[in-house]
Amino acid sequence: MKKVIPVLFFALVAVLHSQAQKTGMHVTRTFHIASSGGWDYIEVGPVHDWLYLSHGTQVNVINNKTGDSVGVIENTTGVHGIAFDVSNKKGFTSNGRLNNVTVFDMNTNKILAQIPTGQNPDAIFYDPFSKRIITCNGRSKNLSFIDPLQNKVTDSVEVGGKPETAVSDGAGKIFVNIEDKNEIVVIDAKTFKVTNHWSISPAEGPTGLAYDAVTKRLFAGCDKKLLIMNATDGSIVDTPSIGDGCDGVVFDPGSKNVYTSNGEGTITVIHEENAGKFTVVENIVTKRGARTIAIDKTTHNLYLPTADFEAADPNVKGRPKMKPGTFQVLEVGK
Repeated sequence: MKKVIPVLFFALVAVLHSQAQKTGMHVTRTFHIASSGGWDYIEVGPVHDWLYLSHGTQVNVINNKTGDSVGVIENTTGVHGIAFDVSNKKGFTSNGRLNNVTVFDMNTNKILAQIPTGQNPDAIFYDPFSKRIITCNGRSKNLSFIDPLQNKVTDSVEVGGKPETAVSDGAGKIFVNIEDKNEIVVIDAKTFKVTNHWSISPAEGPTGLAYDAVTKRLFAGCDKKLLIMNATDGSIVDTPSIGDGCDGVVFDPGSKNVYTSNGEGTITVIHEENAGKFTVVENIVTKRGARTIAIDKTTHNLYLPTADFEAADPNVKGRPKMKPGTFQVLEVGK
């Protein structure tokens, strides 16, 4: 019996430790949006309690406390993403079918300008180091750097493949997922030159990308894997399994959790124990189609856009059709 008790004790401790790691997060609310069209990225506004939702030919803005409509940013056909320059109180949308960026006032949602970019601008973000708004242009395979004061493109960088998402380390480096080349490209934000091409093999198809400035780790959502890369030298740290259909990744510095939004209808939660150890905690049930994600780092709530879909036809390839009028945003919290 003396040999059995320690084994049982440590097994029980391991089980309790595993249970303690569960987030307790689940879908707490669903906001229904009365407009038509597809969607891509969603962003939490940095000033107001507002959510910005790319949706067809416009951006819907809603109050994330009540779900009420705050406004609409129109004429953004093929819109993918939304970014913010808080110091200048400006917002920016990447309009894929128009090959431009819309500039709007963050307080009133009034359109201020439209800026030509590369072809099919997709992901968009603000780099605090270069103080530029940056678009990832899928068709022209480059990045456009926009001066938010002058409302014009000042630099363009060729990346050698289709740029899907990019992040900044805030200290002069920009990291870009190259979806069709299975690599991460590094750009010097001082010289606007490519400095490295890092392979992500054995992972494939990088989409969402997030960064932890403390441990200097990159988190790239790939085909059923999360690629965890050392941002100082491009070495691969780990490739834990995630759900299918990931198109978004966020990192919460408060909880040290990485969240991947998987189109199959789950969020995979991976906890960063330290710079070298990452543990898959759980898969939170969401809803089919909820493949992109945003995080409110104050409340730690997650937001994912999706819709209801028609039954899949086994004879037809691609995603099932969206039911008209069912666009919605899921809030995931405790």
